[in-house]
Amino acid sequence: MSKAAPYVEFDVCGPLPSGMTVLEASAGTGKTYTIAALAARYVAEGMPLERLLLITFTRMATGELRDRVRERLVGCEQQLSRILAGAPETGADRVVRLLAAGTPREVELRRGRLARAVADFDAATIATTHGFCQEMLAELGTVGDLEPGTAFVENVSDLLEQVLDDLYVRRFQQRGGASFDRAQALEIARAAVFNPTAELEPQGEPAQSTAAMRYRLAGAVRAELETRKRRMAIMTYDDLLTRLNQTLRGPSGSAAAGRLRSRYGVVLVDEFQDTDPVQWQILHRSFATAGVTLVLVADPKQAIYAFRGADVYAYLVAAATASTRATLQINRRSDQALLDALDALFGNARLGHQGIVYRRVKADAANRTPRLSGAPCAAALRVRVVHRDEPTIDQTAYGFARAPSARAHIARDLAADIVALLSSGAAIEHRMPDGHPAARDPIQPGDIAVLVRTHKHADLVRDELRAARVPAVINGAGSVFLTPSARDWLRLLEAIERPASTLRARTAALTPFLGWDAERVATAPEQDWEEVHRRLHHWSRVLRENGVAALAETIMLGEGLPARMLAFTDGERQLTDVYHLAQLLHGAASADRLGAAALRAWLAQRVSAQEREGVEDERARRLESDAEAVQVLTIHRSKGLEFPLVYCPFLWEPGYISRDPEPVYFHDPGAGDLLKLDVGLDSPGFGAHVRQHHVEQRGEDLRLAYVALTRAKHQAVIWWAGSWASRHSALGRLLFAKGEDGNVAPDGTLTPADTAVDARVAQLAEQAPGCVSVERSTLGLPSAWRPPLQPPAELLAARFDRRLDVRWRRTSYSDITAAAHDPLVASEPEERVLRDEPEASAPVPGADPQESLPLGLDRPSPLDRPSPLAEMPAGVELGTFVHRVLAASDFAAVDLEAELAEHVAAAQAWRELEIGDPVVAGAGLRAALETPLGAIVEGTRLCDVRRSDRLDELEFELPLVGGEGPSGWLTPSAIGDVLRTHLPASDPMAAYAVRLQDPSLRPSVRGFLTGSIDLVIRLGGPRYAIVDYKTNWLGPFDEPLTLRHYRPSALAAEMSRAHYGLQALLYTVVLHRYLRWRQPGYEPARDLAGVLYLFLRGMAGADTPTVDGAPFGVFSWRPPGALVQALSDVLDRGTA
Repeated sequence: MSKAAPYVEFDVCGPLPSGMTVLEASAGTGKTYTIAALAARYVAEGMPLERLLLITFTRMATGELRDRVRERLVGCEQQLSRILAGAPETGADRVVRLLAAGTPREVELRRGRLARAVADFDAATIATTHGFCQEMLAELGTVGDLEPGTAFVENVSDLLEQVLDDLYVRRFQQRGGASFDRAQALEIARAAVFNPTAELEPQGEPAQSTAAMRYRLAGAVRAELETRKRRMAIMTYDDLLTRLNQTLRGPSGSAAAGRLRSRYGVVLVDEFQDTDPVQWQILHRSFATAGVTLVLVADPKQAIYAFRGADVYAYLVAAATASTRATLQINRRSDQALLDALDALFGNARLGHQGIVYRRVKADAANRTPRLSGAPCAAALRVRVVHRDEPTIDQTAYGFARAPSARAHIARDLAADIVALLSSGAAIEHRMPDGHPAARDPIQPGDIAVLVRTHKHADLVRDELRAARVPAVINGAGSVFLTPSARDWLRLLEAIERPASTLRARTAALTPFLGWDAERVATAPEQDWEEVHRRLHHWSRVLRENGVAALAETIMLGEGLPARMLAFTDGERQLTDVYHLAQLLHGAASADRLGAAALRAWLAQRVSAQEREGVEDERARRLESDAEAVQVLTIHRSKGLEFPLVYCPFLWEPGYISRDPEPVYFHDPGAGDLLKLDVGLDSPGFGAHVRQHHVEQRGEDLRLAYVALTRAKHQAVIWWAGSWASRHSALGRLLFAKGEDGNVAPDGTLTPADTAVDARVAQLAEQAPGCVSVERSTLGLPSAWRPPLQPPAELLAARFDRRLDVRWRRTSYSDITAAAHDPLVASEPEERVLRDEPEASAPVPGADPQESLPLGLDRPSPLDRPSPLAEMPAGVELGTFVHRVLAASDFAAVDLEAELAEHVAAAQAWRELEIGDPVVAGAGLRAALETPLGAIVEGTRLCDVRRSDRLDELEFELPLVGGEGPSGWLTPSAIGDVLRTHLPASDPMAAYAVRLQDPSLRPSVRGFLTGSIDLVIRLGGPRYAIVDYKTNWLGPFDEPLTLRHYRPSALAAEMSRAHYGLQALLYTVVLHRYLRWRQPGYEPARDLAGVLYLFLRGMAGADTPTVDGAPFGVFSWRPPGALVQALSDVLDRGTA
């Protein structure tokens, strides 16, 4: 094996990386700045934005990265424009100065590329790993392993338990008893599916041993769960990774990887230390080859998310194989004094693995001297030691501090220390990039963060701070479903479900929603209870008729809930949780149309699931106040954040590691650190695997300490307390179990005496003179913060002098054409469910009744056959019904009749209209799906289109004449001018240019165009066609509806009358823009097949009549490529 490349210092203005590069970015060294700068440089030097792929690991990080990259592109373009105009380079950063180097022609070329990238920024792929995999699977089509109809679910806990129960009963029902209980089996099942690619252990145990039975159960659960997910057409987001990896490893893997490489030339991956083996395999197979630049940006010292499935060992494999390895050396966050103190504490420590090394970095030039002044203690790292002889400390029989008493002491000491700091007049100096002072602000509570390991610790600290009158909030601590407010909502929903129940009414009365206490419940007269039942009946009706939001508002206003809750000490916290839960309940009820009983069950299931599941973003508790307050948060939550001052009160405690026998993940050193899962529990090798797991957990404890201390900009404060377990803590091992070679023992050997701790910290202070202090933690009289009185600011009436652009709007096709429709016609609103059908429509004006038809009119004609959907009612509800059925149906199903029947029945369940006989509805829709669609698609029928060749309900947001920064207007007449320029008189859309002068159309628009295309189909080539469903009733209401009413000339007249032509033109530009950045080598003249407006009532199947090859019920048009490009330009630039 070749030797790994050495680490070199990375310069963002040096040669652009090529090949595979691992860039280690220690905390505070500006990795996001570096990624954005690299993206700008690649674009400026000629890499098209659509060939740039940026990946990170959370939705929040993706949003931040997208904003930062766009800001960087805009900033570079603007500064280059000023430099080209003759402005000096003063103030420009190094990257801009680098791009400005060269001849004016070279600089203008770079500026132009950046400007195009900003204009087409939506073409950039900046996504989470899961989002990237989903997009790639869909794009790979049949090569990929993703059916378009697959539904995504957050978790499959319920399905997993069903699978387990079936397998557990099947395996043990004939054995006369189980070898292990169901609870243990569930632990094994959950562990097995948490990371389904981990190799199972123990292998090779005797078949009848309990360990072997557990092993077989774990494998069977994995297989059966996957089978059932596919059968039910559901996936978790982690399945996206597994399936794309399987695709790349399969027979068509080389072709699939080749398609990905042809799409992207540069791939930048952020937070790569949080990867896992599957993600790394995907990136390696797809991009770690010649011709593609792969840059992996990471800090393995911040790898703290193993409990979520992140695997730093995958990073270590990648780092060992990279052709280039580099580090960022300049810390742009912290003062040099704090960096020196951390160097003394960590030294050359290995943080859990030989490949994870603490690296010394230098402060930015502006931060070489301290920016904090006037604090009671000036040291950048303060170590406060709790001596065991303090009166507040309880001791064990062996003289160690009892942890609960030490925690309580430290929480009080922390509060007192923060009071002293806030009262001291300490201030922070803000500096310009060159180091000159810019401002000086006194320390405020919001400048301080307290970082803890557990939510229980957060509550303890928050309570002590509030007792000292220091405002404090817990930032995202725990799930809102585990709060008292969740239980209160549950009791309220139970009472609303059965408002006549005495027991449920009494339970609800004790919640804040009604505000009774136990005494009133016990003594209330009958008339009070009648009033409670009356309210519950009323609230039940409000929930049923108007939803959760209305219910919450009714209670807030009618019961005075905010005032009642805010009277409690933590009332603001509780009220925030109540509002948060109301929002989540409203979302669930709206999405699935849940009544009181189903909503109660939904909430009960979420509450019961929290103890075994992680906290998702939507259910993490929100801040109860935006006021200036100390932030109390977990270390995990703090990652990626920074604070002027950081308190870490509990680094002296080791992380919890269970001693009970349970399945364990571990990396096998004898198998190249391969990830394995041992479910044997009592097999011969289980003990060794538990020890390896223990070592890995202790390594993560060290990394948590690193993350906590590197959040600070100016000062960090830590405590030491000598409990028996302190020897195993991260702080204890860094101080007393770190060897000269940097290796830190996974367990300490002893908890030293308090005097020895003082001496050891004094050694640190000697290593970093003036940067570290050792202090004894003692408690005095309770103190409280008294904020300095501020004179009231002079109030002036604000003056509004900005001109409002009243014509800027978020518009849609329906908005532009609203005044042109008949009063009873609705067309394409912004809602997700489209309404594009008229309630009633007069006979189509302009249709030629003497049109030449294929059969004479003097004898019975097939044209007089009734429409297959003639019995269906007219109106927008039918349009909604049809869209719902067709979007859900697989057109290419083997049994199309059964497929449509299933989805017709499902759509009927919404009870939005009465369709009559569902068999007739299904037959009518089947006839439409089996109708040849004409020459532009070579006679293809919808039933010939596979799921993988469809995009249903393609939603879009399209900027019009600049979007957020409009520079002109878009007018219908400008679109008409494009038609006159590019269409011959014989084109079916040529005459529509005159209709675009209709005065009832909105005369001009600017802003954003929004909407949803019913269907885009992919044909051979590939070519793409737009499909829009119409259920318009085109015949007179006093005669039967026949196919004759849907002859081609009638359709052309209706397209013009209802301004569907404008809709077709706008949707064509939308698809053009989409394909321009999603289809490699896209050319509109070649790849756009055209538009198909399907008037479903006129489509009768294989024997649908035609006129000159044009089928009845189908309006088709293929726009010239030059027209499409010109129309896109008009929508982009508009008219002055």
